[in-house]
Amino acid sequence: MKIAFLGTLDAILRRGSFAAAAHEVGLTPSAVSLQIKGLEEYFGQALFDRSARTARPTPFARELSSNIQGALAAIDALRDKRSPTVSGRIALGTIRSVQTTTLPATLLKLRALHSQLEVRLVQEESAVLLQLLKAADIDAAIVVRPRAGGSSRLSWRNLARESFVLLAPPDTKSDSVVELLHSHEWIRFDASLTGGRIAAAFVRRIAPRARSTLELVSIEAIVAMVSAGLGVSIVPRLRGPLRAAYPVREISLGRHAPTRQIAFVCRAADTDNRRVTAIREAFEHVYATTALVSGDE
Repeated sequence: MKIAFLGTLDAILRRGSFAAAAHEVGLTPSAVSLQIKGLEEYFGQALFDRSARTARPTPFARELSSNIQGALAAIDALRDKRSPTVSGRIALGTIRSVQTTTLPATLLKLRALHSQLEVRLVQEESAVLLQLLKAADIDAAIVVRPRAGGSSRLSWRNLARESFVLLAPPDTKSDSVVELLHSHEWIRFDASLTGGRIAAAFVRRIAPRARSTLELVSIEAIVAMVSAGLGVSIVPRLRGPLRAAYPVREISLGRHAPTRQIAFVCRAADTDNRRVTAIREAFEHVYATTALVSGDE
């Protein structure tokens, strides 16, 4: 019996299926099945009930997995410390804006420094990513940090604080945020997103009579609408090539402009994991050296 077989069992229980576990550990489903049969022969007990269409873990499988969690984490930590290179697989979650702004430069840096590290990407909103992280479906994430600071069960590292601005069509003349919100349609962020809720709270406070019929989830779509003259919008300060693609005016909201905190987050037990550390350090470098030019969630 090999230690790797126990890791495969753990992956099946976390991912919910042999096929998903096979993708994580880099094996074929048939090879995963053979490893589980090897474990069953070693322990002399069934690990999965195969009488139904989908194999279901037995109570013994869950007991075994619970008992080996600490040992597997300790073995991984020792292996990472002795390994001269950062390699293997890591699942990274990001909000939408990161995938079109800082993520490409981060992946290029990772490829240059750690060519054997394979990154699986998941795009979701912050709240969903935090749930996936707690469930061990991903290993780390770039999210908008909750205003209350975020769960103490997780390890947080702030990357950038982004101020919100008003975007206006290029032919507008006024610099008054309130006047522009009252004289133009307000193009809203989707209220289900953190950025959308921050922007909506600000508009309700300074321009409660602002009218809105458009609500969009994508900052790219919002910038295109504003550039075409369809209205104005409150968004995080732009970071990326959007200004060149869609000319807009960017107007400061003043000293009391709302902000959002972009943060790297992982499980507390993974703060010393070399793969997680490599991802975090690459993002920290990119955020520290990239000028603000787009952002959304």
